[in-house]
Amino acid sequence: MTTTHLLYLHGFRSSPQSAKARLMAQHMAALQPGVVWHCPQLPPSPREAMAALTRATQDWPAHSMAVVGSSLGGFYATRVAEQRGCRAVLLNPAVNPARDLEKYIGEQTQFHAPEEHFYFKPEYVQELRDLACGDLRQPQNYLAVIAQGDEVLDWREMHSRYQNAKVLLLEGGDHALSDFADHLPAVMAHLGY
Repeated sequence: MTTTHLLYLHGFRSSPQSAKARLMAQHMAALQPGVVWHCPQLPPSPREAMAALTRATQDWPAHSMAVVGSSLGGFYATRVAEQRGCRAVLLNPAVNPARDLEKYIGEQTQFHAPEEHFYFKPEYVQELRDLACGDLRQPQNYLAVIAQGDEVLDWREMHSRYQNAKVLLLEGGDHALSDFADHLPAVMAHLGY
């Protein structure tokens, strides 16, 4: 099944201006111009982020939509895929962001626009707990791209979480997946292109 609607979700402190998001947008525009592409700036509140994603994709066909998510966006992408039963590509996905982001409560800046600030509130940690999903209902819908050299998240935890899905386990690498262009063929194949 070819993807007709594609949602791309960036990570914590990231944006649609991330290298992966821009590369994916360029790739889709050049090779799949008919695909509906949505790559929003996610609000700091996980509850608000999921509500916005639900509104934005509520009319999308579940059988031909897909979601790609990086880091915290991978956590959100899992939630979307579990709710909609659609395909998902997870790029170094956050597995337990409630635990990992607790230390970031307070004033934060955006990676791609350091002049832009936002406040990560204590209640957002509970919102992340509330969004956590159990076991994957349709693991065949997932491709997890996991770099063993990820300096932010534990690759073993990611691998364990998505062990029943299709996993592209990379030796070395980094959290940003700086070599993302090398893995685009596998990503596109999973999306049906």
